[in-house]
Amino acid sequence: METPFARPDGALWQPSAADAARLDQAASILRGGGTVAMPTETVYGLAANALDADAVAKIFLAKQRPHWDPLIVHVSDFAMAQTVVAAISPAAQVLIDAFWPGPLTLLLPRSARIPDIVTAARPLVGVRMPMHPVALALIRRAGVPLAAPSANRFGHISPTSAAHVLDDLDDRIDAVLDAGPTTFGVESTVLDPSQHPAILYRPGAISREEIASALEPLCGLDPVREWKTDTLTDQPREALPSPGVGLRHYAPRARVILVPAHATAIAAALSDLTLLGQRVGLLLPRHLPGAIPPAVLTQAICFPWGNWLLPETLAESLYAGLRSLDSASCSAIVVPTPEPSGIGAALLDRLQKAAVPSQATDTDR
Repeated sequence: METPFARPDGALWQPSAADAARLDQAASILRGGGTVAMPTETVYGLAANALDADAVAKIFLAKQRPHWDPLIVHVSDFAMAQTVVAAISPAAQVLIDAFWPGPLTLLLPRSARIPDIVTAARPLVGVRMPMHPVALALIRRAGVPLAAPSANRFGHISPTSAAHVLDDLDDRIDAVLDAGPTTFGVESTVLDPSQHPAILYRPGAISREEIASALEPLCGLDPVREWKTDTLTDQPREALPSPGVGLRHYAPRARVILVPAHATAIAAALSDLTLLGQRVGLLLPRHLPGAIPPAVLTQAICFPWGNWLLPETLAESLYAGLRSLDSASCSAIVVPTPEPSGIGAALLDRLQKAAVPSQATDTDR
């Protein structure tokens, strides 16, 4: 079932009678233990009842996701969040007040209602309240919190449209709610606020700088640190500490090649790859420093990648660009490297993980 909506804008969105019927049908599927791909403001998520271990298992099966990778639970309001966590620290409350609903996932002590399969048997559960009106309406109608990782095959490019979901998961899930393209285009920020400093596991649309500004009055200076590890592999020996920290993620079949954000470096990479017989794609933003010679650009399939001076436009179209160039049978995709600040840190995180060489065959991914 794919159900198209008129593009809903704003928290006060009211569904039409037809849209309400589609939401009710999807909610019924979820209450019955099925799976529904739903839009959020970040990417499309594959949702199931987070309180039903058998339903959550269907997410792992559809995505071919390993059970050592925990999921994020989506709630529609603070009261629902209180049913899935055992405690909310003062720092967590500050962040909830500042950024919910929105693209911030908090790792909090799980309640007894959350089955082990959701958290990979770890004591913390990732929780967020999405700001997308269709997602909120669906959770309210279902009446249960929804576990919902990105609605794609494990390790592949995350979906920012219903068409992307169907490319990966058609015939593997029960329904897709189509509300048009997502807004932010990259997954939520993931943070453990119970530590001091708080641990930033995955950068996202809510930046480290914004989180630090919110926490400083309570926690003092430098209240956030980034999680780092030198030991992560494609097949970790134990459950990951957080969603979204897998070694290779967000990856097209093509090899992703990161280059300095200047026309000279991009032109050199395109020429070198073309000489090697590669079919080359390029994520090409407007207002990039320097000018790439037109003759060099003809060597590549170019995707117009937003405005370099407005990194939020790069985030919005990142996954669509990677998918488009992958569909064009590119064997290599050249990408200029964003600055690691604001949402640029999230872009850099996703691109670095997409550029990790695969240790699996295409049939394994």
